[in-house]
Amino acid sequence: MTHTTAPQSPDSDVVLQWWADGELAVAGIVDRLTDDELSGGSVCQGWSRAHVVAHLARNADALVNLLTWARTGVETPMYPSREVRDSGIAATAARPPAELRGDYVVACARLAQAIESMPADAWTAQVRNGQGATVPASVVPWMRAKEIWVHGTDLRAGLSFADLPDDFCAALVDEVLGLFAARGQAPDVTVVATDVDRTWGDGGTRVGGPVAAVAAWLTRSEASGLTGDVPPPPAWL
Repeated sequence: MTHTTAPQSPDSDVVLQWWADGELAVAGIVDRLTDDELSGGSVCQGWSRAHVVAHLARNADALVNLLTWARTGVETPMYPSREVRDSGIAATAARPPAELRGDYVVACARLAQAIESMPADAWTAQVRNGQGATVPASVVPWMRAKEIWVHGTDLRAGLSFADLPDDFCAALVDEVLGLFAARGQAPDVTVVATDVDRTWGDGGTRVGGPVAAVAAWLTRSEASGLTGDVPPPPAWL
């Protein structure tokens, strides 16, 4: 049986750095996108780059809701409903480009202020994530780090998975494969990240490559950076 290295829970300071670095990287991309580029297609099917930017803005507000819930004890879901979420993204994406960029900056600033001013004892408060699971508020920076880095690559504007921090990618692979296993959907493969000495699974087929390529495959079905008989992954979210 192939040995699978155990996931390492990242330190909260490390996660905060992933979040901060991701916000900085994607803010620069959003600022540089021209009006025409904003209306161009993204990796996400049916979404323009403007839709991705709008989603990240509204996601920032949704995570502020969770931190407000944790801080006050008043239940404040990320979104009232899936329909409200989707309509909010569509309405934001339809704004003139200058307004969209301004909205994005302000929303990200609201989230940064909420994270940085969070009382220490409120981080342990229980809230619900977008999938309805009860989680401590302390996972919010990790939730945002995933959103900002992965959707940053979706913009197709110069950021790729290869640019993401290796330790972030390894943590993302840990989580996604753990989710698949919990659903009974784990791919029947042995996955070897050749650059960070990590192995997952014990299937008969070996899939190998840089950890960033593994993360791209599991979250975006992009297998070009991997070797082996690479199967299509289950849907991540």
